Amino acid sequence: MRYLVLFQYRGTRYSGVVQTVADQRLLGVQNYLEQAAQSLKPLVPIKFCISSRTDAGVHALCNSAHVDIQRKAGKPPFPGSVLVSSLNRCLKSEEIRILSACQVPDDFHARFSALSRTYIYRLVMGCSYNFQIPVFERDLCWAPRGDHLNVPAMQEAVQFLLGTHDFSTFRSICADTPYKSPIKTLIHADIRPFSSFLSYHYIHRQLQFWELEFRSQSFLYKQVRRMVGALVAVGIGKLKPYHIKELLEVRDSLAYPQNTIAPAAGLFLKSVEYDDADLQAASAAGE
Repeated sequence: MRYLVLFQYRGTRYSGVVQTVADQRLLGVQNYLEQAAQSLKPLVPIKFCISSRTDAGVHALCNSAHVDIQRKAGKPPFPGSVLVSSLNRCLKSEEIRILSACQVPDDFHARFSALSRTYIYRLVMGCSYNFQIPVFERDLCWAPRGDHLNVPAMQEAVQFLLGTHDFSTFRSICADTPYKSPIKTLIHADIRPFSSFLSYHYIHRQLQFWELEFRSQSFLYKQVRRMVGALVAVGIGKLKPYHIKELLEVRDSLAYPQNTIAPAAGLFLKSVEYDDADLQAASAAGE
């Protein structure tokens, strides 16, 4: 039986979703998920096919994966609620939580069936140094230098990124990343104030929280962090809005301004979107 599993994690202590070749000392989120799944006593080891790969330090409010679970003859499929409780019990010491699990058709694929992916990036303005970030926000946002952002200029700049483009300048080249077409379609982009759940404690410090949101069917390696870094450079006056258009047009990753890419800590995979028909068909057939 195939299941779609939704899960979240705080990525600070992991090498990303998968264990990286560069650092074998840290396990990836997938390693812990698959270790926990063995408690279900499947006939064959359970493999999590992850929809969206995130790097070390990047978080997920909701990532997804599909898994195939084969039980002994005569045993019924697991209800989704049993998968959630069993896996979370095994993951209780980790910063990983299963949100839901449901049966899906056998041809459903967590990665290739996805219609789009949405990322958010969190900024805090008003900190001169990273060590001044409030304790409960550390590793969850980026504090660029400066007291404020020129948000209208950033909103003007982000319009150049919307639509279908060759995003070669906004991709990082990595030896272990397979080649992908640099042509991507950015469906949605937004820059808005963000109210931290503890933000009222920081009023006296005059901290401002901002959230940048991007949605596309898929993204290139570090594309979101590069777009954020360039937009922040516009917001603090290092770049002009038209420079974003020029960076797109040059189509060269080496043309991207040095020391501009946003750090991993502020990036969250917000959601992975699927066709409702796929999930409804599964619900009707299963639970």
